[in-house]
Amino acid sequence: MNSERPSNSLEIRSLVKASGELELSLIAVPVPEPGPDEVLIRIEATPINPSDLGLLFGAADMTTAKQSGTTDRPVVTANIPPGLMKAMAARVDQSMPVGNEGAGVVVAAGASPEAEALLGKTVGAFGGAMYSQYRCLKTSQCMALPPGTTPAEGASCFVNPMTALGMVETMRREGHTALVHTAAASNLGQMLNRVCLQDGIGLVNVVRSESQASVLREQGAGHVCVSSAPTFTQDLTDAIAATGATLAFDAVGGGPLAGQILGCMEAAIARKATGYLRYGSTTHKQVYIYGALDVGPTLLKRNFGAAWGLGGWLLMPFLQKVGPESTRRLQARVVAELKTTFASRYAREISLGEALQLEQIAIYGRRTTGEKFLINPNK
Repeated sequence: MNSERPSNSLEIRSLVKASGELELSLIAVPVPEPGPDEVLIRIEATPINPSDLGLLFGAADMTTAKQSGTTDRPVVTANIPPGLMKAMAARVDQSMPVGNEGAGVVVAAGASPEAEALLGKTVGAFGGAMYSQYRCLKTSQCMALPPGTTPAEGASCFVNPMTALGMVETMRREGHTALVHTAAASNLGQMLNRVCLQDGIGLVNVVRSESQASVLREQGAGHVCVSSAPTFTQDLTDAIAATGATLAFDAVGGGPLAGQILGCMEAAIARKATGYLRYGSTTHKQVYIYGALDVGPTLLKRNFGAAWGLGGWLLMPFLQKVGPESTRRLQARVVAELKTTFASRYAREISLGEALQLEQIAIYGRRTTGEKFLINPNK
C-alpha cells in the first residue's frame, strides 16, 4: 500500500568543477519506486552536521561565495584555492548529494514484511543524500521512532548519538576506564556528557571558552577544562589524574591539542610513580582524532613516554568492526532515550532554498556551538 507522491524530488548537490570552482544548487531527481526491502521517506527534518559541511563545501574558500539563480532555486559558487584542488581530484565534475541523516514519514514501501511494517511510520534514517525532499533507503538504514516522536526530534538520531555511544564502547573494548573529549560543548559533546553521567564514567571535557564551560557545568559535568585559560595544562592534568582517563577523542585534529592531552596523561600517571622511568610510564595512552576543526598539521611534543598511540576514528568503520548485533544494541538505546539522553536542540529551521542563501551559510558555516541548523526539505 503506497500513498500518492510526486514524480520528482529536489535535493541539494555539491559540484567541484575542474575549473577550480564549487557550485551548490538544487537539482530535481526522479522519485524511485522502492525495491522489495526498501522504503520511500518524505524527509521532513535533516540536520547540518560538521561532517556534512566537509562534503557540501569541499575545499572551497567560502569567503569568495556568490549567489545567483532564483529565490526558490538559488545557486552558490565559490573559488577553490589552486593548491587544494589536488585533494578534490576524486570528486571533480561529479554532482554529489549531501546530508548524512534525517527523519520523515514512510510514504511507500516494498513488498517485504520489514518494509511494509514501516509504512506510515516516522523513521530516522542514514545513508547520504538526505538534503532531499524524498529518499529511498533499505529498511536496515531506518529506525522506527517511538509513537509521538516528530521528525525534528528524530532527525539527529544516528550520527551524534551513535558516535557518543561508539566512543564509550571503544573505551570499554580497549580496556580504558575514562575519557577525554575535545570541542565538548558541541551537540555531540553534550550527549556524551549525559551518557557518561548516566553510566558513571569519568569524563574530562575540553572546551575553548568559559561560556562553553558554563553550558556543560550547568548540565552536571564534573571536569571541564578551558583550553584558552593560562592554567589549562595544570587543569587538564588534574582532571585526568582525578578520572584516570587514558583515552581521548579529539574533534580539533590540527595544532598541539592532541599532544597536550597525551602529555597531561603521562604527567598524571607520573604522579603515582615510585621511581625514575627511563622510557616513561608503561600505561598505554591513546588519542583518536575524529574531526578537523583545525585542518593544519597535528603537532606533538614528545613528552609522553613510549606507550602511546595516535590514530583516526570514524563512526561507520567502527560499526562495521563491532558488527550488526552490537550496532542494533546501541541503536535500541538511542531510540529508548531519544527525548532525554540523545535530545538535540536547533537554533533554526530552514528550507532547502534557504540552506543555499549566503546569509544562512555565513551562520551555519561557522560551526559555532549553539547554532546547529535543521533543514526541512518539504518546508
